[in-house]
Amino acid sequence: MPLQWINSFRISLSTLVSYIPLLATVVTCMFSVILARATLRYVESTDKGLALAREGFEREWSPDLHIKFERVSATEANIVVTNLAKSSVLLQLLQLRRLSHAVPSERCRLNDPLVGGMTWTQAMGRRILACTAKDFEGPIAASMTFYCAGRMFRTDWFRSQIQVRDGRILSLEPSNIPARRTRVIEHKGPDRRREFVQDVTASAAPDKPDKKPNGKFFVTGA
Repeated sequence: MPLQWINSFRISLSTLVSYIPLLATVVTCMFSVILARATLRYVESTDKGLALAREGFEREWSPDLHIKFERVSATEANIVVTNLAKSSVLLQLLQLRRLSHAVPSERCRLNDPLVGGMTWTQAMGRRILACTAKDFEGPIAASMTFYCAGRMFRTDWFRSQIQVRDGRILSLEPSNIPARRTRVIEHKGPDRRREFVQDVTASAAPDKPDKKPNGKFFVTGA
């Protein structure tokens, strides 16, 4: 009997030894699955962190211009363009139009830099009156095209309520802020870029000769 027990014990021990590599493989697979899941969770959290950082960077450095009109006198008004972002821009084209018109009535070509946090002003009384005619009451809109970081952008239309009687500006008040932010203008080659700089919209009335006044700069909030 003791000999039989010893033989059976030897058989059980050899069987257990043969199962050790299998158990080691199963344990290794389990740890591999756990490490893989932990790695995937880490990658997901890293991707979310990078996405938040990218969104914050874009919000901080993406160009954002604000446009408004200011009445100076019965025959004169200024346009005020404020760069709300940190990045500097190069103003290229200012467009004015009535909301009832599909194309701008007036276009003013520019080449003026605007540093982040600064404001650019220019007299626009004659162009506004040319856009509204002698008698008009309703909304007018302005849009700015500009360069920033090697790309061309265009703002949405900023509206203002104006009242003109007999060629005199009686009132000029901002109406609203556009819901859409500044957007990039896509191009299809250098010819398209040169053409767009000259004329953003469809062909309209040619510009009238106008001597450009000197722009004034001042720090916002001063």
